[in-house]
Amino acid sequence: MLRVGIIIGSTRPGRKAEAVAKWVYEIAQKRSDAEFELVDIKDFDLPLLDEPMSPMLSEYRHEHAKRWSEKIASFDGYVFVTPEYNHGTSGALKNAIDYLYKEWVNKAAGFVGYGGAAGVRAVENLRLVMGELQVADVRAQVGLSLYTDFENFSVFKPAPQHEKSVNAMLDQVIAWSGALKTGCRQA
Repeated sequence: MLRVGIIIGSTRPGRKAEAVAKWVYEIAQKRSDAEFELVDIKDFDLPLLDEPMSPMLSEYRHEHAKRWSEKIASFDGYVFVTPEYNHGTSGALKNAIDYLYKEWVNKAAGFVGYGGAAGVRAVENLRLVMGELQVADVRAQVGLSLYTDFENFSVFKPAPQHEKSVNAMLDQVIAWSGALKTGCRQA
């Protein structure tokens, strides 16, 4: 069975990413075409790129990097839940992504963004990064607005139509994850 990690992409106090990711996870749990797991980058306590070697070599010296590598390598695809901070993704998520290389390669990714402009610029920022990591990012994405999907800009209350968007994105992540997993075995 395919495994998809739903990555909580913020470590900021008062973050909204955890509530959003849990909502995505609840929708995903209704499916039977993959296994889903919430992955909170906060739990890995990753300092700012403290590995002396390039992640392309996969020669990790620190225990936190080894644990992060093992977790990310265990998935066939990913859903990144990202806030938009100043037209980009969070520094914590970018740092977590940059810790690794080979663990991401030949996998698929989908995105759930949120912010004043529905997180679209953060997702576009991540698409560039995914291209460099040889990750197939899917077209369907979920954009949540701080103005309409969060009561008083804080309590997450997504509009009902977003569940359809989550499932469309998950359909594509699962399809591409399966294709890449099969194709990479044959290569």
